[in-house]
Amino acid sequence: MSWKETAEPVLSRMPGVTRPEGHVPFRRKLTWTGGVLVLYFFLTNVFLYGLQTGGGSDAFGQFRSILAGGQGTILQLGIGPIVTASIILQLLGGADLLGLDTENDPRDQVLYQGLQKLLVVVMVCLTGLPMVFAGDFLPASPQVAQSLGIGLAGVKWLMFAQIFVGGILILFMDEVISKWGVGSGIGLFIIAGISQRLIGGLFGTPGLTNQPGFFYSWYSIIVGEASLGPVLSGQGLQALLIGPGQLLFLFTTVFIFVVVVYAESVRVEIPLSHARVKGARGRFPVKLIYASVLPMILVRALQTNIQFLGRILNAQWAGMPEWLGIYSSGQPVGGLFYYLAPIYNFQDWMWFAANPAGEPWQILIRISVDLTFMVLGGAVFAIFWVETTGMGPESTAKQIQNSGMQIPGFRQSPGVIEKVLERYIPQVTVIGGALVGALAVMANMLGTIGQVSGTGLLLTVSITYKLYEEIAEEQMMEMHPMMRQMFGD
Repeated sequence: MSWKETAEPVLSRMPGVTRPEGHVPFRRKLTWTGGVLVLYFFLTNVFLYGLQTGGGSDAFGQFRSILAGGQGTILQLGIGPIVTASIILQLLGGADLLGLDTENDPRDQVLYQGLQKLLVVVMVCLTGLPMVFAGDFLPASPQVAQSLGIGLAGVKWLMFAQIFVGGILILFMDEVISKWGVGSGIGLFIIAGISQRLIGGLFGTPGLTNQPGFFYSWYSIIVGEASLGPVLSGQGLQALLIGPGQLLFLFTTVFIFVVVVYAESVRVEIPLSHARVKGARGRFPVKLIYASVLPMILVRALQTNIQFLGRILNAQWAGMPEWLGIYSSGQPVGGLFYYLAPIYNFQDWMWFAANPAGEPWQILIRISVDLTFMVLGGAVFAIFWVETTGMGPESTAKQIQNSGMQIPGFRQSPGVIEKVLERYIPQVTVIGGALVGALAVMANMLGTIGQVSGTGLLLTVSITYKLYEEIAEEQMMEMHPMMRQMFGD
């Protein structure tokens, strides 16, 4: 008896969002998407009942922006459990340990979706329990414990129950958008969180944000409320670039935006023609960033889990060896976890302009490790992403064949189309994944407006670009229903 027969009664009964039976009109998709987005913003402002005033330290730290959650709120975990479950499934699927044919077998598709939901539930528990019961991440309020008469342990279980509900809610919110809305929930939540920080970084004022925004800072400089000092001196240049002037942050933000939009437009276009409709022609684009930047979420989530493990060990293991990690104010300043920690911003490596932890040679090792991790991880996870999401040469060839299209001058066969696609897709996938990883590290090192992470900025620009393309495609399908029938509803 295989594991599929054993687990099928459980996995096939996992609750889920029903797929629409027919075509969902574009306006209804926008309504569902907007409704879920409003609900997301609402939940990120619902703070945990029983949490002590102050909220403790953020377990995710600088990764918070790409995990699309809110510290101390019901969405404390954000999309972390979903991403971690995806990592596990991609590794198992890449090693062919699951034995599931998610492309052709409907039964295996149901099992795969059920297994993913089960893993998300498990990851919600494995991530939420240490946050509540270990360390100072989410301290319980003694006043609430006294008023309810359940003790601090009871308040902690109450907070975990709220976190668990939030983790399940964001899972179903993502599923609603994927089936009834536009784009994906994970991408939409990332855009929402990063956009908030970008707007705050541009237009924020001291009363609304932690630090003045770019335009407010320059307004203060122009009216004389703030001073850059002698611009030609070292301190003046530093203030202009990474101080109140924030010109380096603005340059990095604009540069990343331009590079990602340009990379999205760089493509190899394979000509196609319809086998039954004479004169119907098209092109299949193999973009430079073929796997998109979504695999970067998986790489950063892996780094998040490593750093979270280090903080848990530091909080619970009083005699943790120094070679494993030395912590100060909850951040690694030495040991293995220091070298595995990514570069978050310019303060982590600019020893000539800031006070980073470690000697210059240690900082160089940390930068090298981070760059290697992101470049190799980006390439590897891009390959896994392409193979497990039906974007590989074989799956794409079948999709082209099923749509009635073929490559002019070649025999109408999925095998022939696959051989042509194999000339481009694997190489472009690796190059694009490595390029995105290098761009993310560069953006983190130089800093961005609003101090969003480089990965978060890359994700926001790329996901927004793809969302724009998908909306344009939906509008075209609404205007020309025959195209929807031709390429599949």
